[in-house]
Amino acid sequence: MIKVEIIHLETLLWIHKLGTFAAAADRLNTTQPAISLRIREMENRLGVSLFKRQGRRMVLTARGRNLIEQCEPLLNQLRYALLATDGFSMSEGNVRMGVGEIAALSCMPPCLAALKKQMPGVTFEIDVDLTINLQQKIAAGNLDLAVLVGPVTSPYMRSTLIGPVPMRWMCNRSMKEEIEQQGLSSHDVLNRLPFWCLSRPSHLYEMMLSMIRAKGGSTKNINTCNHVKALIETVSAGAGIGILPEPLARHHIHVGNLAEIDVGIPIDPIEFFAVMPSSEEDPLLNEIFMRISKIRIDT
Repeated sequence: MIKVEIIHLETLLWIHKLGTFAAAADRLNTTQPAISLRIREMENRLGVSLFKRQGRRMVLTARGRNLIEQCEPLLNQLRYALLATDGFSMSEGNVRMGVGEIAALSCMPPCLAALKKQMPGVTFEIDVDLTINLQQKIAAGNLDLAVLVGPVTSPYMRSTLIGPVPMRWMCNRSMKEEIEQQGLSSHDVLNRLPFWCLSRPSHLYEMMLSMIRAKGGSTKNINTCNHVKALIETVSAGAGIGILPEPLARHHIHVGNLAEIDVGIPIDPIEFFAVMPSSEEDPLLNEIFMRISKIRIDT
């Protein structure tokens, strides 16, 4: 009788998905020698070669591909049944999650705290980055799932709306009073005063650029910062006018440092989505995606 265990099949599956023994070892919270041993055991018991080296990557042989095709659905069903028995509390593994900075500073900390309580054996690698970079990373297989600005139109991605974040034109309260005292028009404001936004190629930068251009304003006055909190502090200190996420600016509004200002350009909220590859069948990742999809951003 051929004795191939679930751990062998799971190891085979992750090497196939991630491309290297080292990546599979990280995913399964073990060492690369342990991964190599499992594959050798499996090949010896089956009497076939399952992988061949192609450059730096290990790729499946024809028999390896056939085994994956036959076993992957069954393995995922079994893993889901076992993990769901106790609400996934005994789950183990490493989850690579990308998060846009506004979400990372608002809705994600309590969400991650809840996930860690519910799944203490799961480790998370959080990558905070611009949406355009997160999209590239998840498409390349370097992230398992992400929370980013959408909508997401790729047919290869599954996405669920988490919620909108209201955006506001804001500036230091004293700057707003000076603008009102001088009677500056929207045209004057757009052409004479400094503006601040998240760095290119962020969604907010492109949005500010197109809106100011459409109103005939000067884009030479746009300054950038690659950190949301630092951006809020900079605008609050009086450096200029910025497009800021209202939930993250509430403290400065409350204490009187920031005030909303009318520049003659209405601004829509940005919407955050939970995103993962539509081909992903791993039960743990699908469960985490489902739980993240239920969070809501405080607006």
